[in-house]
Amino acid sequence: MLNATEGLSTAVDYVKAPLIYKGKVRELYDLGEHFLIVVTDRISAFDYVLSPAVPDKGNVLNLLSKFWFDLSASLIENHVVHCDVSQLADVITEPELLKHRVMVTRKAERIDIECVVRGYITGGGWRQYQKTGEVNGIPLPEGLRKNERFPEPIFTPAAKNDVGHDEDISEARMAELVGAERTQTLRERSIELYRFAHDYCAARGIILADCKFEFGIIDGKVILIDEIFTPDSSRYWEVDRYELDIEIDSMDKEPVRTYLANSDWDKNSPPAPLPDSVVAETTRRYREIFTRLTEK
Repeated sequence: MLNATEGLSTAVDYVKAPLIYKGKVRELYDLGEHFLIVVTDRISAFDYVLSPAVPDKGNVLNLLSKFWFDLSASLIENHVVHCDVSQLADVITEPELLKHRVMVTRKAERIDIECVVRGYITGGGWRQYQKTGEVNGIPLPEGLRKNERFPEPIFTPAAKNDVGHDEDISEARMAELVGAERTQTLRERSIELYRFAHDYCAARGIILADCKFEFGIIDGKVILIDEIFTPDSSRYWEVDRYELDIEIDSMDKEPVRTYLANSDWDKNSPPAPLPDSVVAETTRRYREIFTRLTEK
């Protein structure tokens, strides 16, 4: 068992079901009719999974996803069956350890597109704009400033790549990959979800700058899968920190990125373990965004 100051780096020793996929953070197990997702405390940056794991990160990601899935269920159906560890007594050997980390889901056929919505020009979108005046092939007005809000959110998809970076693509390219009708559906659903969450966050002093979604198909119907509006899939800013032309300190694993960027790590080999102070501050940030959003 872990002690209170350790993070969970894997759940394989505590789950009696076949492991069928191990991502950077999530582990996917086969329950037969359903999938079991277990969210670990692993943390990644610059394409490396780092050590040590960050305590409570997985709890926050899973509980926050469940919160948003419940909140947005009237907008679009999702894959969640339940998050009740007591219903998994024959599968989970350490229920107390995993009780906030599990999500049983329906088995959907994943659509291999990352559906990204940007409400503000920042991050990778800003870098594209500086070079080309466009983001994912969308021409934008001249003179935009870093972190400026778009008049309307824009949809900037990426083709999923389980190994390496996802590839930014245009909507036209997306239509070639998944069809024009499905592209329109995914764009409309994604922007609707973003607007809904942006308004919810704004009422709590938080800006949802951008986010990404994954969708799947069950019985011919598009549903929402994976995670939703977590600090790993969304860029959150505190309203009080919002400013143009600067690098805004986002409410996620920014302490890890900042530490690595200012270290002598070459980014071509696994980095040394993170300092305790960086891990502790990252845990604090994940807990804070959960509390601010859920008011729990």
